Amino acid sequence: MRKLSVALASVLLYGGLRVHWQLGHMPQRLSPIGPDLVVLTGWGAVALCGAAAATLAVMMTVRPSAPARTALAAVAWAVGGAFVVSGALLLLDVVGTVVPGSGIPVYPLGAASKAACVGCGVLVWRAARAYRPVELGKLDHTPLWAYAGAYAAVGGFLARAAAQVAVGFGSTPFAGGTAVFETGLLLGGTVLPLALVHRWGRVWPRWVPGLAGRSVPRRLVLWPGVAVSGGLLAYFGVGLGQMVAERLSGRVPFGGGGLPEAFYWVAVPAYLVWGAGLAVAAATYARRTRDLYGSTPSRPVSVS
Repeated sequence: MRKLSVALASVLLYGGLRVHWQLGHMPQRLSPIGPDLVVLTGWGAVALCGAAAATLAVMMTVRPSAPARTALAAVAWAVGGAFVVSGALLLLDVVGTVVPGSGIPVYPLGAASKAACVGCGVLVWRAARAYRPVELGKLDHTPLWAYAGAYAAVGGFLARAAAQVAVGFGSTPFAGGTAVFETGLLLGGTVLPLALVHRWGRVWPRWVPGLAGRSVPRRLVLWPGVAVSGGLLAYFGVGLGQMVAERLSGRVPFGGGGLPEAFYWVAVPAYLVWGAGLAVAAATYARRTRDLYGSTPSRPVSVS
């Protein structure tokens, strides 16, 4: 009940802010490329908050049958996803903040609004999970499909890198801070997905002084995996939808952006493959480490 209450309070507060803005108090600039939200903007964002509040209120007050509970939880998961997708541009703010020299302008109020939108989505998801728990079986090994997801993520990263090499490292928008940005991409596209499925992502290798043989803190690997996969899927999922819509309308995606159109048709799907592979690997890592480590993730362990 507490998770439902927190989620309801959050969407009501955010919905109140969106109503205030729509009634003539919208700040002039919330994002470097237009509105702060995408897909559901303006009164659409207000309607989303209303739908979330209504769903959560029903979940808190009505005692339906098991099928109805499942249906309500499914609606909540969908509404939470709409929040996350609508706040997809938060990824630009994160990159612009983490990589100050990237050239991506960050508008604090807009960034806070997008963070609140995504946060509402996550809280609605947590409420749905608490309302209708889904029990997943234990994992005592890393299945082949998790390895497939991790290596697909690496493949997506390599495809994106190949597209970058083809057009040159100084040709993409916001090319400042390239060294830091590309280093982050390299780690997120190789080390992170492989750590999610290989033993050294669960137990520190022998060559790590003072930590060899101890379990890797779960959040050190899992949280970046979830965050990066979620950001990639939301942002580039919306981007791919925009590209398809523009192409079907006879327009060049993103107005060309000074780059060959082929670059976007390689890079954007590659990011999506990267994000999807990370999501699969992260889901497996969450189940495996939860079963193995419990609440004491720093003790020496023996993991096959």
